[in-house]
Amino acid sequence: MPNLNKLRTAISGGRGGDPAGDAPLSSLTRLRITLTVFFALDGFLFAGWVVRIPAIKQQTGASASDLGLALLGVSAGAVVTMMFTGRMCRRFGSHPVTVVSSVLLALSIALPAQTHSALTLGLVLLVFGAAYGSLNVSMNSAAVDLVAAMRRPVMSSFHAAFSLGGMVGAGLGGLVAGGLSAPAHLLALTGVGLLVTALAGPSLLRHTVPTAPGPDPVPDPAPAAERDGAGGKAGPRRLDRRTRRLVVLFGVIALCTAYGEGALADWGALHLAQDLDAGAGLAAAGYSLFALAMTVGRLSGTALLERLGQTRTLVAGGAVAALGMLLGALAPTTWLALLGFAVTGLGLANIFPVAVARAGALAGPSGVAAASTLGYGGMLLGPPAIGFLADWFSLPVALTTVALLAGAAALIAYSARNVSAPEPTSAARSGTPAKGTREAVREVRADVPADVTARTAHREG
Repeated sequence: MPNLNKLRTAISGGRGGDPAGDAPLSSLTRLRITLTVFFALDGFLFAGWVVRIPAIKQQTGASASDLGLALLGVSAGAVVTMMFTGRMCRRFGSHPVTVVSSVLLALSIALPAQTHSALTLGLVLLVFGAAYGSLNVSMNSAAVDLVAAMRRPVMSSFHAAFSLGGMVGAGLGGLVAGGLSAPAHLLALTGVGLLVTALAGPSLLRHTVPTAPGPDPVPDPAPAAERDGAGGKAGPRRLDRRTRRLVVLFGVIALCTAYGEGALADWGALHLAQDLDAGAGLAAAGYSLFALAMTVGRLSGTALLERLGQTRTLVAGGAVAALGMLLGALAPTTWLALLGFAVTGLGLANIFPVAVARAGALAGPSGVAAASTLGYGGMLLGPPAIGFLADWFSLPVALTTVALLAGAAALIAYSARNVSAPEPTSAARSGTPAKGTREAVREVRADVPADVTARTAHREG
């Protein structure tokens, strides 16, 4: 018993652990840094492409409608690839798939600038979207495994890195747009992407997610043979109907928040300029303020989750976003609308990361893929839905649907407050260490804060 206590103290990072016991924790920290780099790179590359869309439109001579159809290639490629990526992660591991997807994304980002028609642009954007979707699923799957191993709700920090990378990519893209052609800029982004992948990729490939002995309050998404680096040949655990329904439920939560992101990205500035007579600069600042608020919210997401737990964070986030969007859509002045946009960003910040993490904890890479696909579908659905509703009613009324879906996300999250990962089957457990303590902790309610869960697990151990 004293040896067992010493081992647990070492793993938890407490005082009294021997240096050898600190090795898994140090490895997890290095892995977290490496994954954060990939999330930031993803946001940086995608934002760099987005700021060159006007130049690509001029280069191809596409009309607004033709460009809109071509841009659907990104979404179509991403959605089609996401479900296949979940299977690839189960077969080859999420770490190798992340590295390969990052290379493909870096290479494909240079292709749009080489096109001279809307048709060829749409075709190459299918390739770009496929790489983008694959990278998002694989690195989120790796992040879900790392969250489980660390026993801390750090998923939001990865998405904060994506947001920060996007802000840097958009800012640098705006600065160089006047003096650098689109082909040169996107080719430079290819170089940056390949260089960062070459530096960070070997570290990701070397690291597997160690399974620390002792209690693990975060549900284990798959048997050990299915995890990264396990090298086992066991097939994926077959999901029961209840688990599939729960994965879809968390995917719908992700859809609700992504709907708001897409709607504000495409219609927020127009609302400020058209309905509130804001100047061009102030109108453009609306989405920037929303994105900044989301970044701040995600940077504080780990502390928030540890204090409130997942369910309270989802419910509070949805409620805050709903109130903020009602203010942003219906406010009579520009400054109140900007305040509403910022509050909406804070509310939505952690909903998507937590929903994806919960789906991954339930079903592994397949859960991440399903939730990401539904979430990305929400980002696709938002802009056209707002456009149709604006034609039928008005843009402010149309934007209130963002508040409606944010409130729906809060209600769905509350209804799933007692969800826990399913017990592995006896076949899945065969050949793996006994997990009596873990299985007991799996039934801990999702609305219990993480620090309380960890303390409970230690007492039960």
